[in-house]
Amino acid sequence: MNTHISTSWIRLSGMLMVLAIQFIMMDVTGIARASDWPTAPTVNAKSWILMDARSKQILAESNAEQQLPPASLTKLMTLYLIFEDLKLGRLKADAQVNVSKKAWKIGGSTMFLEPRMKPIVGDLIHGIATLSGNDACIAMAEHIAGSEEAFAGRMNQKAEALGMTHSHFVNASGFPAEGHYSSAKDMAILAAALWRDFPDRYTVFAEREYSYDGRTQPNRNRLLWSMPEADGLKTGHTDEAGFCLAASAVRDNTRLIAVVMGTRSEEARARETQKLLAYGFRYYETRKVYSAEEVLQSNPVWLGKAENIDIGLEKELYLTLPRGMKGELEVNILTDEFIEAPISKGQVVGTLTVSMEGEVQAERPLIALADVEEAGFFGRLWGSIKLFFVRLFA
Repeated sequence: MNTHISTSWIRLSGMLMVLAIQFIMMDVTGIARASDWPTAPTVNAKSWILMDARSKQILAESNAEQQLPPASLTKLMTLYLIFEDLKLGRLKADAQVNVSKKAWKIGGSTMFLEPRMKPIVGDLIHGIATLSGNDACIAMAEHIAGSEEAFAGRMNQKAEALGMTHSHFVNASGFPAEGHYSSAKDMAILAAALWRDFPDRYTVFAEREYSYDGRTQPNRNRLLWSMPEADGLKTGHTDEAGFCLAASAVRDNTRLIAVVMGTRSEEARARETQKLLAYGFRYYETRKVYSAEEVLQSNPVWLGKAENIDIGLEKELYLTLPRGMKGELEVNILTDEFIEAPISKGQVVGTLTVSMEGEVQAERPLIALADVEEAGFFGRLWGSIKLFFVRLFA
């Protein structure tokens, strides 16, 4: 197939780069590996990952796909489904929720709910996110799906939709159970999705304490006190899982997600996670390469009422790059040489590839930014004749 290729260069200003950098984008979420760049710190955990929430590039990881008990990190998925139902209007924040005997008796971290109580959804959100209430998780699961088992089915459906390929949920709280597992990578994907999909709800993860029924309990995420950039997300602990933490922090336009699983103490999970986030902020930054629907190129259109069609990206394109880097990004635009009407806005018409030093950083579909209708009968007839000869001698 004949194709049309155009190449442009984007000059990125900054300080002279001391070391040569090579990034390799491996999959949809992306894995960025640096050559001759300061290596990630040693992290004392069974599994861990550092990811840029905007670009989805993985900056460092170890055993990130290992299936491990996630403990109360599970509650991030419970909250995702609650936020989704609120956003879709299937759930009201002021709706009262029944507390079953199962919820009352669960044990572990709780809100101290009792069957006599009628907490509202809004209180239970705080009870899950800040207090890590197992009882609140069960109450909400039963309220939404009728049973915790049915709710777990929804959790697994959403995990699949989000690309969490190493997770399986049996309950809503993370209480120890056979067949209940996740991975550091999956939890990072989920954390980034919570920030991306529910920005108006995300502030709950920065809450340091919450009071309910006369009791005030603190958030167990120590980074909310020790690291100014930290604004979430969730701690977890069981004997089998060890001490876990999925944390988020933001500095300027760079938002990082760090997940550690299987550390030895509450102090260790905070220390190891902060170590990862500090490394990320010191050596990397997020840069917007293109805006959504920015005109990247205008291509000729055959057999249409318009002579040209503007093309661009459906979504913003961010890349995570070495801080202080001075270098060049090569942007290649590949489209069909002969684009024919009719064309619908949003229709894929090509591919954008961004590379640095010969290594692909990102590859995205290019879309038409407007509709182009077919020309009238005589216009199509004359256009078809011209197109025949152009193709013949191309």
